[in-house]
Amino acid sequence: MPVRYRPRVLLIVHDPWVVPGTQRLHQYMGWNDPYALAQQYIADILLASHGLVEYRIVTALDAPWFPAKIDGFSYTSDSFVRQWAARAMHHPDGVDYDRRVEQFDLLGRLARDEFDEVWVFSFPYAGEYESRMIGPSAYWCNAPPLVRPDAARNFVMMGFNYERDVGCMLENFGHRVESMMMHACAHLGADANLWKEFSRYDQTSPGAAACGNVHFAPNSTRDYEWGRTQPVWSTCDRWIDYPNSAAAPARLVTAAEWGNGDMRGHHIWWLKHLPHTPALVGGVWGDWWQTCLLLGDGPITRRAD
Repeated sequence: MPVRYRPRVLLIVHDPWVVPGTQRLHQYMGWNDPYALAQQYIADILLASHGLVEYRIVTALDAPWFPAKIDGFSYTSDSFVRQWAARAMHHPDGVDYDRRVEQFDLLGRLARDEFDEVWVFSFPYAGEYESRMIGPSAYWCNAPPLVRPDAARNFVMMGFNYERDVGCMLENFGHRVESMMMHACAHLGADANLWKEFSRYDQTSPGAAACGNVHFAPNSTRDYEWGRTQPVWSTCDRWIDYPNSAAAPARLVTAAEWGNGDMRGHHIWWLKHLPHTPALVGGVWGDWWQTCLLLGDGPITRRAD
């Protein structure tokens, strides 16, 4: 399939110097290179979306400082390394999102149509939400909305921790999908709510599992149990190209389908099953990728450039 969406990303990287001019925090701590993680994530989303979504980083902002917490506190390199070693981190932990919006002129950039969404890479205990929607009609997106009536439209800010790998980044996106699909389908009755049907798993719907959710595979019995070998009946095949594949029968599935416990493998498998038909299906846009890339009151532009 050809690329359908090319969302523009404004990238902010908080990777402070620990040894000035020599070592950034990720190097000093032996963590992942945030720029390499970004490219892995772009590649995984392209794969998981059947080649339909190709993110592009159009602006990358090096922000080599510790951002301010909601109470005004900021780490220094020395204090962070010391407190991390003792696991005695500052509380309250949350980052000051309004200050970030002003500091990077995000509403001005948005008004000038410079980006579609924002990705922030930072360190553990930076106080980031995994995803947060910001804008005049923002709603829950795995975090409380940051309602900004002065914004030109809604946008999503992703928070990524470079101590972790790309599997955790895909989990952040998966929770974003869950929030946005629940919002999109909230007005539908139980019989017409395709999202509720898609996200069934055997523990809650015995014998009628579908694809499960980000934490629960079709056969999971607890959070993050992606490696369970016990087979269960699942209708996962009917979603791989819904509605064209809607008649596919249920079959027995196990963790072998999604990587035998590998987080990244499971999340790519799950995302691959999101319907991606460019038409209305049951009153909801059949391309769930479009729904989860929503900005404001409509989908992002299909960009050919």
